[in-house]
Amino acid sequence: MIIIDDTIVSEELFDVHFVCDLPACLGACCVEGDAGAPLEEGEARLLEKLVKDILPFMTPEGRLTLEKEGVFAFDQDGVMVTPLNGGRECAFVYFENGQARCAIEKAWSEERIPFRKPVSCHLYPVRLGKLGDHIAVNYHRWHICEPARDMGRREGVPLYVFLKDPLVRRFGEDWYARLEIAARYYLSGGTGH
Repeated sequence: MIIIDDTIVSEELFDVHFVCDLPACLGACCVEGDAGAPLEEGEARLLEKLVKDILPFMTPEGRLTLEKEGVFAFDQDGVMVTPLNGGRECAFVYFENGQARCAIEKAWSEERIPFRKPVSCHLYPVRLGKLGDHIAVNYHRWHICEPARDMGRREGVPLYVFLKDPLVRRFGEDWYARLEIAARYYLSGGTGH
C-alpha cells in the first residue's frame, strides 16, 4: 500500500492495466450489481438541484423511479447511493445502440449541468472506502470488466493512468503528481529509475 496524505492506495492501481471497452461490456457496471452508485456528501443535494435538466435524457422507468424514491436511496450498509429501476439498473441509465449510458453525464456533455456524474462512477473500477482515518483507494475486480483489462493490457495503460481525470477530480493535481512518483518508484522495483 502507498500512503499519500490521508489516502492509502492499493498497488493494484499500478499493476492492473485497464481501458474501458464499452462496445464489449455494454456499460454493464451501470446495470449489474446489488446497489446504485455511491454518492459523496453533497452530490445528492446537487442532483436534487439539477434533476430537471437530467430528466429529458432519462428513460420513462428512471423518471418513475425518481418520482417514487427521489434522486438517492440507501444501500444495505446505509451508504447513500443512486436509486435502481426495479432493483437492477441505475435510475439514471439510458440506452444508446444497446449500450448503457449515463443521463447525468449526457446532460453534462450537452452543457445543461455543471456536474459530470457521481465521482464513484467516474472513478470506477476504483472504489473508495474508510480505513481508520484514511481513505482506502482500492481496485474492484469484477468479471464484467475483463474486456477492459484485455484492452488495457493490449494498449499498455495502467489503471492509475486510465483514471487520471477522476483521480485528479477527487484528490487534486498535487496528489496525482505524488501518485505518479510512487508509481514510477514501485514499477522500477523500488530503485527510482
